[in-house]
Amino acid sequence: MKRTLYLECYSGISGDMTVGALLDLGADRKVLDEAVDSIRPLVSGFDVAISRVQKAGIDACDFNVILDKEHENHDHDMEYLHGHPHEETHSHEEGHAHDHEHSHEKGHAHDHEHSHEEGHSHGERHIHDHGHSHEEEHHLNHDHGHGEGHHHHHTGLKEITDVLNKAKLTDGARALALKIFGILAEAESKAHNKPADEVHFHEVGAVDSIVDIMSAAVCLDSLKGKYNITDVMLSELYEGRGSVRCQHGILPVPVPATANIMEAHGLPVHFMEMQGEFVTPTGAAIAAAVRTTDQLPGRFRVVASGIGAGKRNYEKASLLRAMIVEELTEQRDMICKLESNIDDCPGEAFGYVMDRLFEAGARDVYYTPVYMKKNRPAYQLNVICREEDIAKLEQIIFRETTTIGIRRVEMERTVLRREKRMKKTSMGTLEVKVCGDRIYPEYEALVAVCQEQGIPYLEAYNRAFAELNDM
Repeated sequence: MKRTLYLECYSGISGDMTVGALLDLGADRKVLDEAVDSIRPLVSGFDVAISRVQKAGIDACDFNVILDKEHENHDHDMEYLHGHPHEETHSHEEGHAHDHEHSHEKGHAHDHEHSHEEGHSHGERHIHDHGHSHEEEHHLNHDHGHGEGHHHHHTGLKEITDVLNKAKLTDGARALALKIFGILAEAESKAHNKPADEVHFHEVGAVDSIVDIMSAAVCLDSLKGKYNITDVMLSELYEGRGSVRCQHGILPVPVPATANIMEAHGLPVHFMEMQGEFVTPTGAAIAAAVRTTDQLPGRFRVVASGIGAGKRNYEKASLLRAMIVEELTEQRDMICKLESNIDDCPGEAFGYVMDRLFEAGARDVYYTPVYMKKNRPAYQLNVICREEDIAKLEQIIFRETTTIGIRRVEMERTVLRREKRMKKTSMGTLEVKVCGDRIYPEYEALVAVCQEQGIPYLEAYNRAFAELNDM
């Protein structure tokens, strides 16, 4: 059964929103914990908390990468992102409140130890603390672009690739994470007019984005195995308007990297009247990397759903919904109908074309008396057929009749299951057609019996039908 992962991006998309939605959908938390723990010796200055939050009254999963002061950025700081220049230096500890049921103070994460339970409740808060000191760890430092008072080393694709290659990931998760960063590198390359391997990541290369992207890849890989997902489809990416402050200054929304990804990968976009950045470069890169189809199945059922929360406080709540949908095909049967009005063709031709159409695969052929313009009597030729037979049937109609046009109609039908069998009757063994709970003698078989035994057709049919259906 075909299953599709559908991401509803009507409030935009970001890395943390994606991970939260996929976790809420049922991604393996233990596998994610192991992957995150595996990069701690390589990437310092972060912790992870997963909790339940309320956004616009809706319960959602929150995936939060908590950074220490050295690596802190202002991605979720609304006053910095959209405020005035003199507001840039406000204290994060004093003024930065995430849109959570609880707020996180940067630095509290390392003061507590919290064990992981495989059957964890979504309502619990899991914070990692493995006792690594900053002196013992190998630092992968980044200039995220917002922390103007910090002196971080820029990070390129080579360093990030090295981290991902050493992380505890499946081949599928690693390939997807590298693909996402490759898309980001190309977008930044175009924005800064530098080769992709020379791009130094800022916003997208920060510690939290490395964790977000790797976590998104791990969760999606987990869900593919759990639900046997064959395709990923995204809605339009809803983006805001205005400007946002980043490492390079105040930039228009969408920022150049995001706009480049939208352009290069043909992502469908809808611009809202609301001010704000709803689609981040990381979110756009994830969308571009995972999308495999532009359409949902015509009919489906929802197998599972999850909602991930964003951190930014906009007029429209930052929520990303993910659904697993399963295509319904068992009751859907499409058939085609060819129609043509014919008023200047002899009757014998109609009989001949009917035989030829049946021989060529038509499911049914019939004529309907009609009156055309100037009240001319005519016939409407109707042919029921499969889509793959249309071309050859139309060729027969044009060749054998005087019509100059054929109409096509695609129709959905409901049919009973049919199969042919051999059944014994008082008149001998007959070929029959079983339709649902009814059995009908086949015409050719019954005609042979009538000719052989000299029985009128209606008598033979009624006797056979009654015996076959125990009437």
